[in-house]
Amino acid sequence: MARPSAHRYSRAMHDGPATEPTRDGLPPMPPGPPHEEKHFTQNATVRDLVIGTADGLTVPFALAAALSGAVAANPLIVTAGLAEIAAGCVAMGLGGYLAARTDADHYASERAREEEESRLYPDREKWEVAAILHRYGVRGEVLRQAVDAIASDRRKWVDFMMRFELELSEPDPNRAARSAATIGGAYVVGGLIPLVPYMVFSSTGPALALSSALTGAALLGFGWLKARATGLPPLRGALQTFAIGGAAAIVAYLVASIFGH
Repeated sequence: MARPSAHRYSRAMHDGPATEPTRDGLPPMPPGPPHEEKHFTQNATVRDLVIGTADGLTVPFALAAALSGAVAANPLIVTAGLAEIAAGCVAMGLGGYLAARTDADHYASERAREEEESRLYPDREKWEVAAILHRYGVRGEVLRQAVDAIASDRRKWVDFMMRFELELSEPDPNRAARSAATIGGAYVVGGLIPLVPYMVFSSTGPALALSSALTGAALLGFGWLKARATGLPPLRGALQTFAIGGAAAIVAYLVASIFGH
């Protein structure tokens, strides 16, 4: 089955007006699934949502549960929970911003170093290109031609080294601000879920019971969605997220119950 497919592709490289090369000198893309390379951006956004929502659900809930074991005043629990959400939103958002900026600064410094080395040590850098291509099975005259072709354009040469030697992809310039907003917003949304019952009920017992149910359901749903977005088994992801959040809340509640009296 592989030989006819290869033959058709080879013929597409040379024959017919329907396979006229594009402006890059390549034939038109053969039929196949949609070719949309969005997974890097999606994974970064999913990671930010995971960080913000997971902490937003577990930390305020654990705080409210801990205070439920030590005090019986729901207004105090709500005030403490809102203060924690505000502080957590700022801290987590800034953390996401700084992490993204660090990635961008690291990429810029490594690219500047590669550009300088391609000017000062071109023969060594060409050897490194050859070594990379050699690992992929390129040999002989084809290898020499490939190295010369890559090194003929300095910008693409450096792009090649960044991607295949250092395994770094150029960061999105808007990544830092978007990461901060995503993490901070997800933290606020997640944090309000366990606090709503304390705003509705006047007594701690029913509020804690409803908060536990809402947070548990949210953890299960969030874990399921996170697993679906990252390609993992949804049920396992839901149970793992629920177990981690529940363990954090139980420990906080027990500690407050033991030492809060």
